[in-house]
Amino acid sequence: MTKPISLTRYLIEEQHAGRINADLRLLIEVVARACKTISHAVGKGALGGVLGDAGTPGAASINVQGEAQKKLDVIANDVLMEANAWGGHLAGLASEEMDHSQPIPDAARRGNYLLLFDPLDGSSNIDVNVSVGTIFSVLRCPDGVTSPGDEHYLQPGTAQVCAGYTVYGPSTMLVLTVGNGTHAFTLDREIGSFVMTTRGMRIPEDTKEFAINASNQRHWEAPVQAWVADMLAGKDGPRGKDFNMRWVASMVADVHRILTRGGVFSYPLDAKCRDKGGKLRLMYEANPMAFLVEQAGGAASTGRQRMLEVQPTALHQRVPVFLGSRNEVATAIDYHRRHDGAGG
Repeated sequence: MTKPISLTRYLIEEQHAGRINADLRLLIEVVARACKTISHAVGKGALGGVLGDAGTPGAASINVQGEAQKKLDVIANDVLMEANAWGGHLAGLASEEMDHSQPIPDAARRGNYLLLFDPLDGSSNIDVNVSVGTIFSVLRCPDGVTSPGDEHYLQPGTAQVCAGYTVYGPSTMLVLTVGNGTHAFTLDREIGSFVMTTRGMRIPEDTKEFAINASNQRHWEAPVQAWVADMLAGKDGPRGKDFNMRWVASMVADVHRILTRGGVFSYPLDAKCRDKGGKLRLMYEANPMAFLVEQAGGAASTGRQRMLEVQPTALHQRVPVFLGSRNEVATAIDYHRRHDGAGG
């Protein structure tokens, strides 16, 4: 049996192969260490006094997305901010929890990368002990920019040099890509290190499993209504097979299931979020997950465009999301194409 390799060894091997440089390797290690700290806080739960809403009793703190912040949202954001502000590998960083990006302080050594992160995805599940996670994405800082502003982050997903997430579940797992496949590392709590447990994750091209928030069904666009209705019709319907539905309401947990055994995840455009462009954030959620999924042989789309080719126009831009098993994503796209072609 081959001895598992550590995250550090994997990153050094990628550096020696010329796929990443020393600064990106060290940046990923800083993020991984921060995620271990967050894992510890999540794991303590009620024992650590970290459950519930942030802010004063009866007056929850509200983030830039207009959502009530949990205590662990704030803790996770602070951990990632503090860990990366002085690492020397970043020019700036941006969080889903903050209005604007933050350049690295003048007193600190600066690097050439931009880090974006959702510090605690699925935080509405924290108080009920369901898996949550951290999502992150790394871009290059444009040449000649020493104090990046929000506009310098507005790069399409194809420009990402690294993306990953950590899922805090029964075990803590880091899933990572640097553009050479998607790989899973499990935190060995006894030695305090992430150890590779799956090299080259692959998403099956076909699936009988889908994840969607069915409570929004009445608000969906016509092509999504038709797509889901045909899946629910099962083997006697036009799809000719039975489907199962799964929905955790934590994107990290839902996508991790898909990377592990296949499926398709969708948060489509609907009447409730149409004026915002969608529900999920392009820069903090959709792009990094799309990069990971594509590197595992899957596909990711808005329903009308490849996700990684969307040109961002705002730091907190939202988009519809369809990602997972390649052939099922293609089917969802086809429902949109036929509907749009019919003038619907």
